[in-house]
Amino acid sequence: MGILADCHLHSSFSGDSVTDMAVMIGRGRELGLREMCFTEHMDISFPVTETHPADYFVVNTDSYLYDVIRCREKYADQIKISFGIELGLQPHLSKELAAYVRAYDFDFVIGSSHLCHGKDPYLDSFYMGRDTKEAYMEYFVSILENIKGFIDFDVYGHLDYVVRYGPAHDADYHYADYRDVLDEILSGLVKLEKGLEINTGALRYQLREPHPSSAIIKRFRELGGEIVTVGSDAHSAKDIASGFDIAAAVLQECGFKYYATFEKRTAKFHKF
Repeated sequence: MGILADCHLHSSFSGDSVTDMAVMIGRGRELGLREMCFTEHMDISFPVTETHPADYFVVNTDSYLYDVIRCREKYADQIKISFGIELGLQPHLSKELAAYVRAYDFDFVIGSSHLCHGKDPYLDSFYMGRDTKEAYMEYFVSILENIKGFIDFDVYGHLDYVVRYGPAHDADYHYADYRDVLDEILSGLVKLEKGLEINTGALRYQLREPHPSSAIIKRFRELGGEIVTVGSDAHSAKDIASGFDIAAAVLQECGFKYYATFEKRTAKFHKF
């Protein structure tokens, strides 16, 4: 059967995409998907740069919702379209993000770390003057801080996102080097009954595995984790559902028999 739902998609409502929602849906239909969940960016107070002006990653949620409803009605008998959001978590934004999530009837909320203590891991400056392992450790510590301060999300997105941009990417990256903090994160997610996103966007960055690594996924299962969603993190139609065959194989190897989708913030489980 395979994975028939892509739960992490960005359209032109996200600052880093120029692809119309209808174009994305058309491609999803061609691929035989049954569900697509758009998860536009909401990264409040993202650092302003020449390439990222103010509010670059802040979605116009009302306009976005209007388009979701329009497409949902248009394609109702062909594919399920869900209303999601990807929140950029930072501890000082917890109250603001909580109010934002309460203001809309989202189907699905991804909590992600695109910044680490206000710094952008995408930039070389995040790694300069220190060992890469130190930089990665700081990123994981910041995730732990995030889930201690904010819990109104459904899954944590691309948990080891930082390795996309490190100087050596994942060449010398191993779960065991960060075991203590990662286990605390995973145990926290399990206790909160939150899920883990399997993000195949990592493969487009020439990483060896999806985000997070299979060792982390396996450990999540060992600790009692049950909810996993799968998303391509596509910002263009060509990347929709990319790497889903690999994701399915990894999940099965790690002990999962089901993947999840969300409707009105409630998990629904599907066999591979």
